This record gives sequence, structure tokens and C-alpha cells, in this order.
Amino acid sequence: QLHLLESGGGLVQPGGSLRLSCAPSGFRLDYYAVGWFRQVPGKERAGLSCITVSGSGTRYAESVKGRFTISRDNAKNMVYLQMNNLTPEDTAVYYCGAVSAGNGFCTYAPKVYTNWGKGTQVTVSS
Repeated sequence: QLHLLESGGGLVQPGGSLRLSCAPSGFRLDYYAVGWFRQVPGKERAGLSCITVSGSGTRYAESVKGRFTISRDNAKNMVYLQMNNLTPEDTAVYYCGAVSAGNGFCTYAPKVYTNWGKGTQVTVSS
């Protein structure tokens, strides 16, 4: 019922970078942990990263650790995913999700999240 909007996807070459943005529609993210996820046809949605309510804590899946960085700017009511050194295996629809949470909560398990965006396509190809 609470919706988010992802933006920043597109077509990039291997080795390139993109920054995705996640904007809530009509509500504040101040009391929500936020995660980034991706999905390819025929596969389950995979968690990539999460960030705590304050932004002081983050976690990353091994597939993106060292290449992707999640951040949030609560003053702007925005969450970001900086993606560097992209490979064709990163091609997917990328989603952000939000879940009402306490101060230290951070998980990228998709089943925990209750509010989602519609996704933005990222294609990595020569």
C-alpha cells in the first residue's frame, strides 16, 4: 500500500557505473529500513543490500560487496545504490523496498519487506 519509485536504470557497458535512486511516494522514510533487490526472469528476487533507519549500518550480499554502496539522505527522503564495475551478470530489474523497523534493523531478505517499488531495468552489455 506504501509505494516507492526507483530511477536511474539504463544500458551500460561492462565496467561501467550507475546510481539508482529510491523515492517514497507520499510518506517519510525516517522510520523504515530500506533494501535493494534484483530479479531476473525465472528466478527468485535476490537481496543485495540494506541500510538501517539512521544510515549507520549497512549489509551487502557477497555478489555485490565491494562494488555496490547503499546510502540514504534522510533530509532529502531518498535512498541510493551506487553500482560500480558492472558485469553482464548484474543485468536485472532492480527494486527498492522499505519495512518499518527499529533503529538497528537491517536485512536484505526479500520476504521481510512489505513495501515495494515497481523496479527499474539495468542492462549491462557490450
